[in-house]
Amino acid sequence: MGSFLDRIAEVNNVVNEYVGSFGVFLLVGTGIFMTILTKFFQISHIKHWIKCTLGSVFKKSVSGHTDKKDKSISQFQSMCTALAATVGVGNIAGVATAIVTGGAGAIFWMWIAAIFGMMTSFSENVLGIYYRRKNANGEWSGGAMYYLRDGLGKIKGCKWIGKILAVMFAVFALLASFGIGNMGQVNKIVANIESAFDIEALSSHVLYGEGENAITLYSLIIGVVIMVLTAIIVLGGVKRIGAVAEKIVPFMVVLYVIGSLTIIGINYTAIGPAFASIFKTAFSPIAAAGGTLGYLIKEVVTIGFKRGVFSNEAGLGSSVMVHANGKIKEPVRQGMWGIFEVFIDTIVVCTMTALVVLTSGVFDINTGTIVDKSATDATLVASAFDTVFTFNGVNIGSMFIAIAIFLFAFTTVLGWSHYGTKAFEFLFGAKASIAYKVFFVLMIMSGALMTSSIAWDISDTFNALMMIPNLIGVLSLSGLVIKITKNYTDRKIKNKDIKPMLSAHEDITKEVMAYDD
Repeated sequence: MGSFLDRIAEVNNVVNEYVGSFGVFLLVGTGIFMTILTKFFQISHIKHWIKCTLGSVFKKSVSGHTDKKDKSISQFQSMCTALAATVGVGNIAGVATAIVTGGAGAIFWMWIAAIFGMMTSFSENVLGIYYRRKNANGEWSGGAMYYLRDGLGKIKGCKWIGKILAVMFAVFALLASFGIGNMGQVNKIVANIESAFDIEALSSHVLYGEGENAITLYSLIIGVVIMVLTAIIVLGGVKRIGAVAEKIVPFMVVLYVIGSLTIIGINYTAIGPAFASIFKTAFSPIAAAGGTLGYLIKEVVTIGFKRGVFSNEAGLGSSVMVHANGKIKEPVRQGMWGIFEVFIDTIVVCTMTALVVLTSGVFDINTGTIVDKSATDATLVASAFDTVFTFNGVNIGSMFIAIAIFLFAFTTVLGWSHYGTKAFEFLFGAKASIAYKVFFVLMIMSGALMTSSIAWDISDTFNALMMIPNLIGVLSLSGLVIKITKNYTDRKIKNKDIKPMLSAHEDITKEVMAYDD
């Protein structure tokens, strides 16, 4: 088993080195390009998109449930499901990994990736809604594969290019659903539960292997429990996933932010030095043996961007597949939910995590090292919470983080199960999607038993692979995004009486015209 996993790691590292670097370059370039084309929409229209997202959550047209016969979900449910898939392990362990491997400066580049990523997310969601269709079961189906095939494919001379890229995206998304959306998340759940709620009789019972690669009875039991819970929800379809997500996501985000603010507030004197460290080491990383300044900066930037996209998923084309399931009329409205999603995920939640680590004293911002040598990137945030939430020798903080990671990661698994289902559906048809769901549930055991580094590295590779065809589609159809956005702003902001651009298909346009805004 050990040699097999080592071989997987070697192959993955080679692929990731080339594809990952190009993917990051393309990701940031696309974000900057779409930001310029839309005249910094995420900033110039900040009041409008906040009003249409956070300011509209109590409107019936946004949060009201669809009836049982309607196969779509509400706008709020689609946002919560997308946020469930993005607010995951990347917001806790991923941020800690970025700080440990790239220093505090990596957080600055996560912010930059998020600011530009807002418009990448906006653009892919606009295209996703514009090109979505109904499947054989009467459910909405959308995503990069549809705007690659039906959008890029309609450009003169690009028919086969569009079809090939659509299939490539669907295949990569399918594989990614087992990496970022399954193994990586489950692996962190197991690691944190074992650390915070250790049951020696189970954790000391080794079933296979030794050392870091040991498979214990405890990890096996946790994996089985997660697998059963996932099966109950995933096999119920997108409406059940949406119903669970809308209850868990707001609760877990608010609770985590409150806990983080408590720690940051208690250590308020360290807030200034923490921000100073973030900005300073973003351009002047703490020197490592044998590393030149230029090389170190490149590493910090790359780590920040990679962890950023792992966290908010802007540019992957993933969240489009659930946003398209909402009862939505305006493509731009759902695009604004994409902006909000990135804002909450990275600017709010990831920043909270970073400040908890940098102000609590568990990470030395001067030397760039972990203070508590028993802690790892997987447990660093838990150690930070323990500095405040420890009573009578009981580490309440670690328990809280273990529960938070369970909720964050578990809902990510639910969201990605839907993404994988839609990718599978595009390749093999809606009727065959049950086979994927069953296999997805079974693969949870691989995440529970696989080593942390391999699960994480595989996730990075699959992210980059699905990102490339998606971003090619966004760039190729950027003119259409601008046209749809201008049509919306002319109608909704400038009050011009013009025909709306709601769908590429006339039958869909007629259907959604009856929807509330």
